[in-house]
Amino acid sequence: MNTRSVIRRVRGLPASDGAGVKLTRVIGQPALDMLDPFLLLDAFGSEHGADYIAGFPDHPHRGFETVTYMLAGRMRHRDNHGNSGLLTGGGAQWMTAGRGLVHSEMPEQNEGEMRGFQLWVNLPAAHKMMAPRYQDIAPEQIPELEPAPGARVRVIAGEAFGTPGPVRDIVTAPLFLDIALAAGAQLQVPLPAQHTAFVYTFEGAGVRIVDSTLDNGELGVLGAGDMVELAAGADDARLILVAAQPLREPVARWGPFVMNTPQEIQQALADYRDGRL
Repeated sequence: MNTRSVIRRVRGLPASDGAGVKLTRVIGQPALDMLDPFLLLDAFGSEHGADYIAGFPDHPHRGFETVTYMLAGRMRHRDNHGNSGLLTGGGAQWMTAGRGLVHSEMPEQNEGEMRGFQLWVNLPAAHKMMAPRYQDIAPEQIPELEPAPGARVRVIAGEAFGTPGPVRDIVTAPLFLDIALAAGAQLQVPLPAQHTAFVYTFEGAGVRIVDSTLDNGELGVLGAGDMVELAAGADDARLILVAAQPLREPVARWGPFVMNTPQEIQQALADYRDGRL
């Protein structure tokens, strides 16, 4: 197997979104505008209600998918098609916006820890106008494995160590893993050779990948290969490992709309304005 190494390191920038929710923008900022097919990665985390209480009121989406993985907290989503669901700590949601919807994501708490990630994944041109759908995943639906001594892996999407995750039928064939490593632990994770892949560390002092060490809060873009070898240092570490098939298509973006041409963006804006999402 060919081991992937870190070919680029990126640290997120402080940002805010929605009605003022404080977060760290890792993908979708000047240092890493996108990583095909990944359009955005936000990490959010605070124990102060003022940092998140205003939430994300009604806003539209078209042409891509949003992935929310909650580490702690409670977030309610609703949309203009009558759908509603509750995200809780350890749970996930894979929302395919497709041809479009208007939805909100609002905290169901006003104090205590709210922590997690939101990832945007592009849709290919042939699927941008598919019907919207949600895959709401409760914490107990996510399998948790111990594939090596000192290694714990939660499989949200894709398959790892012979175990499939609960998120199914996504056109970019993604892999989304939450990996915890005890101090000194090592883990080899097979990856589809054709997939774009990254690691983002969010607990501990860092994770070693070949001859690079990713510090807490750093994203590492992985180079070519069909396997990544992770090693914790003197402290426990935790990270997400994400991979998906790149699309290699033109990208036209305007806020919450991601299409292939400027003309399609203009149509999305008109459809939103005229209540057709």
